[in-house]
Amino acid sequence: MSERKKTEQKIFEAATELFLEKGVDRTSVRDIAAKANINLALLNYYFRSKENLFNTIFAKLMQENSKKLIEILDSDMSLKEKIENYVVEYIDMLLENPLLVSFVMSILHRSWDEKPKMDGFNYLYSTEKFTKQLSDESRKGNIKKINPTHFFVDMLSLITFPFAIKLLIMDKAEINEREFRTFIRERKKRIPRLLINELKIKSD
Repeated sequence: MSERKKTEQKIFEAATELFLEKGVDRTSVRDIAAKANINLALLNYYFRSKENLFNTIFAKLMQENSKKLIEILDSDMSLKEKIENYVVEYIDMLLENPLLVSFVMSILHRSWDEKPKMDGFNYLYSTEKFTKQLSDESRKGNIKKINPTHFFVDMLSLITFPFAIKLLIMDKAEINEREFRTFIRERKKRIPRLLINELKIKSD
């Protein structure tokens, strides 16, 4: 690996860790330079600004962690299979990268004008194919009439919200980290049942 690539990787890793831990707005370029053990001028030379660095990291994280999710939504699976696979894949992704929830939340609270510039922004939402499938199945009478936006938001909320209130759940349920992860894994079966029941999908 070239010296340039090594330096870029150090900056990338340091910034990713700080963004995930502290949030984007509470992380300064000086924080990143200090953690990467490089001078500020060098950081600016490689990425020009914190925003450029942030957008690069965001796109990479979304592409690496969301590719399988998009593939599931755009596959030829039945709705039932898609829901089951999507929920399991999403939960596994968040168990592997628990700070992604807070990272994404910090992005969503930023200026709307900045979002279209972010290469990974579209990875956060549903796909046209999945939305069309919901509408088509509803029109055919295979599922009840459903608003695709409501359904997708319901699915995302059921998956991600427990991670957003993790500490509250652990406190009120009096469980530790290991028990919380067990609780989350149990939701891999619970969430699809709730969603499929909501759609009232006909038996095959």
